[in-house]
Amino acid sequence: MLPSKVIHNKAGRCMSVLLAALFFAGCTSQGPQTPPANVQGAATGNSDYYLQQMQQSADDNKVDWQLLAIKALLNEGKFPQANDQLSSLPQTLNKTQAQEALLLQAQMKIVQQDVNGAAGLLKQVDFDALSKDQQARYYQLQIAASQGRPSLEVLRAYIAQEPLLTNPADKQKNIDATWQALVQLTPAQVNSMVINADENTLQGWLDLLNVYKANSNDPDMLKAGISDWQTRYPYNPGAKMLPTALGQVQNFQQSSTGKIALLLPLSGQAQIFANAIQKGFNDAKNGALPQTQAPAPAQPQDSGTNPADPSAAVSTSAAPVEAPQDASATPDANATQPQPAAQSGSVAQTAPPASSTQVQVYDTSTQPVDQVLAQAQKDGATLVVGPLIKSNVEKLSSVQTPLNILALNEPETIQNHPNLCYFALSPEDEARDAAHHMWDQGKRSPLMLVPRSSLGDRVSKAFATEWQKLGGSTVLQQQFGSTAELKQGINSGAGLRLSGTPYNAQPQQPQGVTIAGLTIPAPTQPEPAAASDDGGNVDAVYVVATQSEMELIKPMIAMRTSSRSMVSIYASSRSFQAGSGPDFRLEMEGVQFSDAPVLTGANPALMQQAARAFNNDYSLIRLYAMGVDAWSLANHFNEMRQMPGFQLKGETGNLSATTDCVINRKLTWSQYRQGQIVPVT
Repeated sequence: MLPSKVIHNKAGRCMSVLLAALFFAGCTSQGPQTPPANVQGAATGNSDYYLQQMQQSADDNKVDWQLLAIKALLNEGKFPQANDQLSSLPQTLNKTQAQEALLLQAQMKIVQQDVNGAAGLLKQVDFDALSKDQQARYYQLQIAASQGRPSLEVLRAYIAQEPLLTNPADKQKNIDATWQALVQLTPAQVNSMVINADENTLQGWLDLLNVYKANSNDPDMLKAGISDWQTRYPYNPGAKMLPTALGQVQNFQQSSTGKIALLLPLSGQAQIFANAIQKGFNDAKNGALPQTQAPAPAQPQDSGTNPADPSAAVSTSAAPVEAPQDASATPDANATQPQPAAQSGSVAQTAPPASSTQVQVYDTSTQPVDQVLAQAQKDGATLVVGPLIKSNVEKLSSVQTPLNILALNEPETIQNHPNLCYFALSPEDEARDAAHHMWDQGKRSPLMLVPRSSLGDRVSKAFATEWQKLGGSTVLQQQFGSTAELKQGINSGAGLRLSGTPYNAQPQQPQGVTIAGLTIPAPTQPEPAAASDDGGNVDAVYVVATQSEMELIKPMIAMRTSSRSMVSIYASSRSFQAGSGPDFRLEMEGVQFSDAPVLTGANPALMQQAARAFNNDYSLIRLYAMGVDAWSLANHFNEMRQMPGFQLKGETGNLSATTDCVINRKLTWSQYRQGQIVPVT
């Protein structure tokens, strides 16, 4: 029998070992634990974290971490890595993993611009087996597969997605996107839409669209219509959380035009242009415009001389006026004036005269624009029109002023300011309109034929950027030199090759869409196909040239192109000048060109009045019409800033405002046909 002392010591040692084991076991159980991988939830971590967890896992959980890593890689824009991980997924997955893999594979297909492949994968998804988070992503993938083309199916996807979203910001994005898809529907799509009897939410959205279209240019009626709609559809998500664009309407207040400060250069090279704008502005304000639009009378006989080129007249100044280049005349008295195309939709007309409005003119040639604005504010101005010179417009973004400003030019880089709008007559403006016109006519492979100058560079950038926004590929550019060079080319029989170099406009890349934890990148632009020397891949040419240059360019194009494969030719207003007799019109057979409505027969009485005032100098007539439109825009300043879809039927074009309040002009397009000028239908 062992002594009791020995037994006691052994027992003590055993107890110590046991306590130590229990202590360390307790420490291990209380240490930080990695949460389980939830493939049906959002990927809240970054890809590095999920990849690390995947490497450390040795069981079925490894695939879950891998799926989360792929989701994070896609949302981070690391597409090659995501694709590698997708390719390395095991062949055998459980049902939950397989559903998530289908969603991720569809997302990758959309990144790769394979929308048909994405649609095929989405059809394999068992929707009822998805979590709410996955269901919201499923609908977002359906929307992304539409590539921005609005349709009934897209609307249904937005509507089905909305109740699945829990984040208020995601809900607002959904509602804004639903509204954007609605307003982008064509009238034909709306009229042919057939919805089910139980689609009450969709019916509510369509009724809101009708309210908007019926009252888009009457702020008070639109506000009342929206309020009535909210009462009739209290459970519609848009009634609870209005689209951002319509929410601004509820706070709308008419802009004050009690005293307008008109900022213009009253001396120097730009004075002649300022005088034309000022006269147009004052005539509109004082009611000195023709009140009726009678049938077109005979136009005054052309003087046979080309009026001054507004761009050339200020080209030596620090900031050239961006007026239409060399576009100076309507056809002569023997030409047939094109008639304006029929207008669709509700648009505001020229603002009525207002004898109570005070207009004070400030000279921007003698003092800095910030000092002029400060003085105008001190003098009690409620709204500013101008400045005109581009360098002064560039400075507006850094000037602190409470005044609303309608600038008469555009800066190189547009910044969105709630008190600032931009209205310009510029070759870039015409180029953007030309891109839309040619796209609407089904052209898809254009060539830009522009002068070898800064003007050509600016026009090319504007046209190519707008073309790519419309969904076109990179366009081709060819530059030409002086008239002497063109004559040398035509004398040698060389003609003009319908080929060029791809012009990379490098437009600002649209941002991807992130909603419900799913990021869909913006679609990439396809590369252009190489154009052959005979223009085999070119279906249209946009020419920016003077009348004398066009007289050489069109025959040179014909020399290299057979009559059967003759491409469509489009020209800017630069080629539309005084003195274009019947020989020129016959030579230009088939050419389409753009210009302000006032110069193409939309308002003959105003054209006749302006022609007398400016001695048939049609470049100044354009600026006179700009002054008329500036008066109307000033009277609708808050509508431009706050009313989505606001339009105005102006003398310089059909005017509308972007979200940055840049005024876009839709011009009138005419065509030379059998020696006459007729409207393009």
